[in-house]
Order: sequence, then C-alpha cells, then structure tokens
Amino acid sequence: MSAPQTTKNMAPVLFPIAVLLIAMLSLQGGASLAKSLFSTVGAPGITALRLGLGTLILCIIFKPWRLRFTREQRKPLLMYGLALGCMNYLFYLAIRTVPLGVAVGLEFLGPLTLALIGARRPLDFIWVLLAVVGLWFLLPIGEGMSHIDPLGALLAVGAGACWAVYILAGQRAGAEHGPATVAMGSLIASVIFVPLGLTFAAPGIWHWEVLPLALLIALLSSAIPYSLEMMALTRLPARIFGTLMSLEPAMAALSGMLFLGELLTLKQWMALLAIIIASAGSTLTMKQKSAKISEVDINHPQ
Repeated sequence: MSAPQTTKNMAPVLFPIAVLLIAMLSLQGGASLAKSLFSTVGAPGITALRLGLGTLILCIIFKPWRLRFTREQRKPLLMYGLALGCMNYLFYLAIRTVPLGVAVGLEFLGPLTLALIGARRPLDFIWVLLAVVGLWFLLPIGEGMSHIDPLGALLAVGAGACWAVYILAGQRAGAEHGPATVAMGSLIASVIFVPLGLTFAAPGIWHWEVLPLALLIALLSSAIPYSLEMMALTRLPARIFGTLMSLEPAMAALSGMLFLGELLTLKQWMALLAIIIASAGSTLTMKQKSAKISEVDINHPQ
C-alpha cells in the first residue's frame, strides 16, 4: 500500500481521536479556570455558576421540557440529577486543596470500580491490582504523602462514587431519550445545588466581571466537550473511545501543570499511570456483551 493511501485510510480514525483529545483538554482547561477563581468566588460559588450556566446551555440545545418520562424512569432520573450535582459540588471542593490531576485520578476510581465489579478472569484482577496500587500512592497514606490533604482526597473519592451512581442511574433514566437526558438531569441538579452554592459562595460572585469567565467555564466544561465527545463516539468503536477516555487523569495533571503551576511528584505520576492502565485495560478486555458505552455514560459530568 502506498503512503498516500495509508494516510487516506488513517484520516477517518485520526480525526475523531483528535476531537476527543480536544474535548478532554477543554474539560480540564475549564476545571483549571474554575480553580483559578476560587479565591474570588469560592468552590461552592463556582459550582453554582458552572451548573446554572451549563444547564441553561443544555436546555437551549435539548429543550428538556419536551421530554416525557415514565413512572419507572422518574426515580432513576432524580438519582441521576442528584448524582450529577453532588459530583460537581464534591469535585470542586476537592480541588481547593488537592492538585487537579490527583483529584481526577481519585475520581476516576468510581467508574473504574463499577467496571471491575464482578471480575472473574485472572486478567481482570490485574486491573484491580493496578487500581489499588494507584489508589494507595495517591491517597495520603503513610509517610511522605502529608502534602495531600486527606479531606480533599476523600472528597475526590466521594465525587467518584457519585460518578458511578450517575452512570447506573443514567443508563435507566436515559434509555429512551439518550443525550437529552443530560439536560433534564442538569436541571434537577441546578434546582438543589445552585441555591446551595450561592449560599456559601464568596462575595466576589456578585461582581459582574465574573460572569464572562463563568460562562467560559460552562462552555469549556459542558457544551464544548459534550458536543465533541458525541462527535467522536459516532466515529469510533466503543472500546477505543473508552480506552482514550482513560487518559483524562493525565490530561488533568497536564492542565494543572500548565495553567495552575501544580507539579506532581514521580510517585504521583506513577500512581496516575497505574490508574490509567487499569482503566484502559479493563475497557479493552471487557466482555463483548458489556462493551457498549451508552450515550449518557460518556458525558463526564465534572
């Protein structure tokens, strides 16, 4: 095969991969921008702004008031919305004191644990072992890890648990309406967590100059990555998509280093690598019947 033909055949694959990498950079860039505003707005205030404005954008796109949910779908929908809001709230509280890359790595353990539940094959336990090793070195356990705030680490793990609930509830709530369910879930989350965030926000949240930055955070964290992820998902096999999404902790660490000056130790980088390998490995080796990634699951509700 000639070089021009090879390049032509690779182009349809490289494009969605590039799109997905841009989506992850957008999401983590939004998180870095949000963290840079903590001193002015506070973490609860950022949660309120990100959820409120992000919900507004999603509602304009998907018009969730047109959706109809059955009685069986309403309880999962409520759980889905609560998990979405709680995850956002806990994550922003976590990154007040924990480096962005470490927080995302700890948060990733939620869906990873969900994927590994029911592991039976010897290969599955390799991924479990890698995840445990990564967790051990990321959490403030033992000597030499005192620079990681225990409460911040616990909040990040809690955000990961909410992410797992978000996936489980989203599969049931979004079975009929697909990605439009995200708008309804975000609306439910906003009803609770926007007033809560505003209540505990710093006084700077009421300054008008904060609004353009808050809108940019909502775009970077919601509209842009969500749209790009959906574009990539339609062009990539589910397993490849899930494997690439496993790079998100590394993207978060890179974003924290570039925009926030957060430098991780070699031990922390190795821990993140262990979690990334465990996540990618579990995705690549999962049974075919469970390999499908639903449209609701892929949206990281950070």
